[in-house]
Amino acid sequence: MADESPLIRSLRAAVAAAPGDVPLRLHFAELLLAEGRNDEAVAEAAAALQHAPGDADARALMVRAMGLPPAAGPGGPAATADPAGPARPGEPAGPGAEPPAGPAAAAGGGAPAGSGFDWDAAEQQVQDVVGPRFLEDPQAAEGAGAGGDADAWDVDAPGAVRLADVGGMEEVKDRLEAAFLAPMRNPELRRLYGKSLRGGLLLYGPPGCGKTFIARAVAGELGANFLTVSLSDVLDMWIGASEKNIHDIFETARRQAPCVVFLDELDALGAKRSRTHHSGLRNVVNQLLTELDGIAGGAGNEGVFVLAATNVPWDVDIALRRPGRLDRTLLVLPPDATAREAILRYHLRERPIEAVDLGRLVKATEDFSGADLAHVCETAAETALLDSARSGAVRLITTKDLLGAAKQLKPSTEPWFAAARNVAMFANEGGLYDDLLAHLKRKRKL
Repeated sequence: MADESPLIRSLRAAVAAAPGDVPLRLHFAELLLAEGRNDEAVAEAAAALQHAPGDADARALMVRAMGLPPAAGPGGPAATADPAGPARPGEPAGPGAEPPAGPAAAAGGGAPAGSGFDWDAAEQQVQDVVGPRFLEDPQAAEGAGAGGDADAWDVDAPGAVRLADVGGMEEVKDRLEAAFLAPMRNPELRRLYGKSLRGGLLLYGPPGCGKTFIARAVAGELGANFLTVSLSDVLDMWIGASEKNIHDIFETARRQAPCVVFLDELDALGAKRSRTHHSGLRNVVNQLLTELDGIAGGAGNEGVFVLAATNVPWDVDIALRRPGRLDRTLLVLPPDATAREAILRYHLRERPIEAVDLGRLVKATEDFSGADLAHVCETAAETALLDSARSGAVRLITTKDLLGAAKQLKPSTEPWFAAARNVAMFANEGGLYDDLLAHLKRKRKL
């Protein structure tokens, strides 16, 4: 300011250079108070209390700067009652003092009787001058975010998709019915034979073959809610937050029971701990094991059905696959002929086609995944679209377009079977991959 003395200007610069020097700041505040700048003195005293909350000199200076009665200042009754400074609301004035009583204390929010200083009023006067000492996480403050509220997880209502909507793949459906669905549909028979519903089902196979779609169909068969979990939903940069996310997911599923929890890409979420160098990922696997056992849920996982999918089951931690957890394994192979026809019909249903020979196309797309078949239809549509743009007349998609697109594309499942072949031959402990071995023998890929 233009009317400041050189001493005030020098001290202001010194305080700005050393904001944590409490004695210097108090000396500066005393000079401001002496010149009648009470508001500035209050701000400096409040800043000093930020750095030294228990400083008696800073408290006394604030009392004087705010123009409160002398009894609250140094040497007054409040000071002599407690050498460490004025008592805060709700605290006795000194050792052996009785709690405040009477109308002043009963009013609430005021100071003890006889102290003469109202800390609530002081806080209201300086709250616009001095900011908060600590920054709060806005998500934690509002109870929002991935781990802040268990109900924040998106749970899909029971869908209309059923296993009947899955074209072909009868072997997969039969295995699902025997291992998972029949015991759940027949509680009397389940109790008669002592069949347990503990554990979950692990779907594995080449990518793009419908594992997620089958999981949704199972949820539809059960009339259950559906909750999808992937690695990005769980991992968090803060220590302990990833484990809390796992717990919140299962707590949400228990509240929304019956509910199917679908663990997508389980090899990322539950990778082998022996190969994991990051302790955070190991803790995630440990927490997942705890939740699968139903220990943390109190009432257990009654009504919570766990399905998981992975392309590389040999990378999943072995503890996740022990009995009582994800102990049932189901191989989801590329769609068979019936399934391929259903998938091709689905992707061609709204496209302009002409006399498409689905029989020839089905034979030409053996070992194609569902994603490959969708790409074949997309490529054929692009070819017809470009021809129409060049000629100026609409040309329909023909069998030739579709067969040409299929010829250009190699099945994306081939690299997966090449890797799985070695596992099935040399790492089939306990017959985990007997169904994969049988398929490779049928295809003469051994």
